[in-house]
Amino acid sequence: MNWLEIYKQKLTTAEDAVKNIKSGDRVVVGHAAGTPELLLEKMVENKEAYHDVEIVHQVAMGKSLYCLPENRPHFVHNSMFVGATSRQAVREGRSFYTPVNNNDLPYLFIDNILPVDVVLCMLSRPDEHGYCSFGISVDYTKPAAECAKIVIAEVTPHMPRVMGDTFIHVSEIDYIVECDTKPTILNPPTITAIDEAIGGYCAELINDGDCLQLGIGAVPDSVLHFLTHKKDLGIHTEMFSDGVVDLVEQGVVTCSKKNFHPKKMVAGFFMGTEKLYKFINNNIFVEAYPFTYVNSPEIIAKNDNMVSINSALQVDFTGQVASDTIGYLQYSGSGGQLDFVRGAKKSKNGRSILAFSSTAAGGKISRIVSHLDEGASVCTDRMDVHYIITEYGIANLKGKSVIERAKALINIAHPDFRADLKQDLKRLYHNM
Repeated sequence: MNWLEIYKQKLTTAEDAVKNIKSGDRVVVGHAAGTPELLLEKMVENKEAYHDVEIVHQVAMGKSLYCLPENRPHFVHNSMFVGATSRQAVREGRSFYTPVNNNDLPYLFIDNILPVDVVLCMLSRPDEHGYCSFGISVDYTKPAAECAKIVIAEVTPHMPRVMGDTFIHVSEIDYIVECDTKPTILNPPTITAIDEAIGGYCAELINDGDCLQLGIGAVPDSVLHFLTHKKDLGIHTEMFSDGVVDLVEQGVVTCSKKNFHPKKMVAGFFMGTEKLYKFINNNIFVEAYPFTYVNSPEIIAKNDNMVSINSALQVDFTGQVASDTIGYLQYSGSGGQLDFVRGAKKSKNGRSILAFSSTAAGGKISRIVSHLDEGASVCTDRMDVHYIITEYGIANLKGKSVIERAKALINIAHPDFRADLKQDLKRLYHNM
């Protein structure tokens, strides 16, 4: 039987496909902009057939209807990265958060720590050999599908066909739903004057030929605006968005100096506009891999001159970094921050940067503090931290004592808080 006959045999409707989910199943959902929203919609519509279905999802960009209070008897959400649509559910106990670095996340499925009953994913149309691409969401989605009992896929012409380790044969899919759904669009953020100041300082630490990892948001996008005069930059990153495409078109990102995966941009997933999705479609310059590979610190470190740029919510005098919690509130997740901090640390001439605005709550709270808030979790520990950047400058904490770190951090804190921070330093460290 040829692949096309197999494909036709597996075609079904979204309504019928989700009937294969059973009460008590663990359902892993495709990530971020690659979330199969049609399948989720039909699953929630069929909720009366289920009780206690566990939904495992990382960044949820859709409606996340399974998190609503009225759906709790039917679904419980296991969040690997808390977002806007799941944060309240976590606070109210309808959802729970599992701490995990992105490199480790797929191994929860692979090693049967969280056995996978069903995967819901979005795929590209099959090629002439019967292979569909996971496209913009390879990350943990592909590894989960490879060890799931049942794979249910939305197949859409709008999902890019991305090169790398992104493919699944139609024979490995159990139920195929042809549809016209599109990946979620993420528009570029608004960049403020503070973001621009931070981006400018970050750019000072980036040299021609460096290999970059960039997170998502206004600060990483601002950094890209300051790199237009750089040459032959490379990309090995957890994800990238439209701003990187602009640098490719300007001849800034060429990957020609990369010693590992030369002349290739490497990522785990993608979030952006149709411009990004068209750029990565069938583009041999772009390769995507699961988190087991792209987020492995050992793999990251193979890139010489690796520079990671991420953010944080709070940093204390010792260099401890809280990036995903505000006190006891689980605000987001660790994601791949520590993977890339440690990968850059082991890279030849590598550097890691944590960049953020000096204040929160409209300037009422300093993000640089003498000690982390009660309940705050350390995402990047003080032994791994390197550069800290705010709109007031750069603090290099590597190899510095606690006293030296505290003084360097106070120098880049908001001026309104420096006097109090200096008093804290004297009180805690005996007039230092």
